[in-house]
Formats: sequence, structure tokens, C-alpha cells
Amino acid sequence: MIKDIVVGLSMGGPRDVAADYALSLCPAFEAHVTGIAFAFEPVVPGTVFGSMPYELIETSRAEGRKAAEGAVARFEHAARNAGEAFESRILDTTVVGAAELFGRIARRHDVAVLKQAEPDKEGAEDLIIEAALFRSGRPVIVVPYIQKTGLATDRVLVAWDGSQTAARAIGDAMPFLERAKAVDIVIVAEERKGGDEINGANMSKHLARHGVAANVKRIAKGDLAIEDVLLSYAADSGADFMVMGGYGHSRLREFILGGVTRGILASMTVPVMMSH
Repeated sequence: MIKDIVVGLSMGGPRDVAADYALSLCPAFEAHVTGIAFAFEPVVPGTVFGSMPYELIETSRAEGRKAAEGAVARFEHAARNAGEAFESRILDTTVVGAAELFGRIARRHDVAVLKQAEPDKEGAEDLIIEAALFRSGRPVIVVPYIQKTGLATDRVLVAWDGSQTAARAIGDAMPFLERAKAVDIVIVAEERKGGDEINGANMSKHLARHGVAANVKRIAKGDLAIEDVLLSYAADSGADFMVMGGYGHSRLREFILGGVTRGILASMTVPVMMSH
């Protein structure tokens, strides 16, 4: 069940797509939403530390706090207008600290909602998404930065490869799948493999027992990257929500995004729910 949502609030721009999307989940699931804004500490390069005027550092810190307060004000205004139950918090931290904090906060919620990192723009989105995915133990919904609408589940694409991570994602996404009008279990075939777990037969039966009628679609990978196959199918089928496992591997206690996960996060066109 989805009853407790946390959303990372965006500092800039006239519209916060993650906050808007999170608020659209509330009436669907009768859920409470918490908005988190970070007031980032100034980044002072070690080469200039000590020579940078104290006033300049304080001005930068004040600007960060003002941006966070603005994000919270926009979120609270939208939540009140929507009539949803909400709360908000501003946390003072560094960019790296924000990722760690959000990952811990997300553990106490059913799902986290975050905005996709925008290309060519510096920010903490990538780090926070990775922390929410790999350190919270909870699913995360990443919303495209170009998203214009709220929750829609007319057609849901489920990426399936028979793995533990993909199974976890399907379990976490069940409240969304049960609302869906159509569900496609999409298997990107890299080579011929046998077994019900790979061809999706058992998973479609499992979903049917939850009242979810799912169609299994097996697509040849060909020369394309797996993420490109999934995104192409999403576009061609008119999918408005995607479910997939979020993959990564550990290196020196830090998770490094897997290629397919990284590719989806970079080029996504619909909200994607990931679990690890």
C-alpha cells in the first residue's frame, strides 16, 4: 500500500515536476506526502579556502537557504490547493550529505519521488536518486524533467528479465499495476533462453492472481541498447508509466549505476518506478 510519500523538492524553476507528481499520487492512494528541501552549504575549493571573504560565504549560504524556502513555499501552496495532507522540512547540508540524508529519510516512507537530473545542469539530483535507490530499501519514482501531467496508468510497461531486482520492482509496484488499464511485461531478448522465469509465463500468472491482466511482449534486442529498446516500446505503445529493477554494482562501498539503469535515467520520457 502507498500511504506515505516523500518527495525531493526542486530549488529552481517556476514549476516543480516531482512535487506536482507526488501530489497527484495522494488522492489515488489516500496518502500523506512530505516535501524535503536542502539548503546547501557553499562549496569552497580547498585552493581558495581561507582567502575567500567570510561575507561571500555567508551570502552563498543565505542564497541556498532562500532557494530552499522558496521550494517549500511552492510545495505547501500546491498541497493546500490540492487539499492533501502534507508536511515539509528544510535540511542544511552539503551536496554529498543531502544524498545520504535523503536515502535515510526514504526508508521511513513507502515510495520516494524525485526529478530526473537535467542535462548540462549541475545539481544533486543524480546523487540523491542513487542514494534513494540503493540505500533506502524502498522504491523510487523518477519523474522526467519535462513531465507535464500527474499520475496516469492507462498502460504500464514492466521490464522483466527474471532477476531478483526485477521481481522486487514488480512487488513494490503492485498498487500501480492493480490500477492500470493495461500492463505489458516486456522482455528484451539478447539470446535464446529457456525457462518460465525468463519468458514471463509465471510472472503473468502471478499478476493475474492479483487481478492484473498482463500481456507478455518478447522483443529482439538486435543492435540496440536494452534501454533504447524499452524506451522505443514505451513510445510506440503509448505507455505512461514504467516499472523496472534498478541495477548497480558496489565499488569501494559506493554503488555505480548499471548501464541500462543509467541509460533509462538519462533518456526517460515517462515516470519510472525503480527498486533495488
